[in-house]
Amino acid sequence: MIARPGASLLERWDALGRPLRHLPQWGAALVLALLAAALAWSATSIPPPAHSAPAAKSAPVQNASNASTGPARNKGDMALYARIAARMAGGEGYYAAALGEHRASGYPTRPFVTVRLPTLALVQQTVGLKGVQALAMLITSTAIIALNWRAAPVGDVPVRILASAMLAAGGGAALSPVAGYDHDFIAGLLLTLALLAYRPGCWWPALLAAGAALAVRELAAPFVVLWLGFALAAKRWREVAGVAGILVVFAGGVAAHAGAVDAARLPGDLVSQGWAGLAGYRLPIAALGELTGLRFLPAWLAAPLAVLPLIGWLGRGGRLGLFATLWFGGIATMMALFARPANYYWAELAQPAYMLGLAFAPQALRDLWRAVARQT
Repeated sequence: MIARPGASLLERWDALGRPLRHLPQWGAALVLALLAAALAWSATSIPPPAHSAPAAKSAPVQNASNASTGPARNKGDMALYARIAARMAGGEGYYAAALGEHRASGYPTRPFVTVRLPTLALVQQTVGLKGVQALAMLITSTAIIALNWRAAPVGDVPVRILASAMLAAGGGAALSPVAGYDHDFIAGLLLTLALLAYRPGCWWPALLAAGAALAVRELAAPFVVLWLGFALAAKRWREVAGVAGILVVFAGGVAAHAGAVDAARLPGDLVSQGWAGLAGYRLPIAALGELTGLRFLPAWLAAPLAVLPLIGWLGRGGRLGLFATLWFGGIATMMALFARPANYYWAELAQPAYMLGLAFAPQALRDLWRAVARQT
């Protein structure tokens, strides 16, 4: 496929099809060498998972001078959200319940982002925990349909079957009793749907999914900002207006949330430790080894398998492959720079879409090998 004269950069990228097969010999050899180094590094540098129960997530932050002196409470984020939901069921408003539980459990309330947006709690209040789980399964099923119902298939039949099975397995985590409390998991499902449902001529369903992810978890914002960049690069002005509009609405919602948290905060409330962890890329790789089925494998094998999906997505090509590669690479970099080890669950924002790259990796590796072996 040849790009038309005057085509945008994205159109030229699309015209490449599978981009890795077009690399010169030295370029393909360099990519293979870098990939081999990354796989070897991950196999020898990633420690076994530090958290034994992904659903429990991080324990409360304690300041030495302000540690809770009350009776022992169930630890972890999921237990916190369950207690907030119970108080809301008893008639309390979200912010009174949320800040009350943060305070009682030794969690910070400053800055305002330490308190989750109210969207998921309000949905739970409306449809119940099982209702949220059912919605998560519906999102997963819709994402599987979007993966397979495309003008340009993501791969041959075996690849599509494997990718669909991996997507079903990742979304199947919704059956966990605490999945309905997990903001990052729900947002990750919605972003997976947004990624797979995007069509140039019909982008609004994907935008609705991305907007819903924003409403659940503010860390979905980089996905939408990246989408805005793609729309601008392609000069798709209606799409630009739609994506920008979602970001404006999101900014207004976050401002309202910040005001509500500030109004309910008390002078003695705890302050977060901050987000300057500089944990490096070990953290996102280790997180994938804990939050996915890779946790059943030894660390020396799970870590390289957590790296391979990225080359699979890059080799997939097209708008889908490039967007996915930049999004997943961005999430990993965000975690490497800003996340503390206790924030390992940020990796759920990339799930279950990221692991689908394993289904695309064999073809990407074949493309690289053929480019290296090509006669000049």
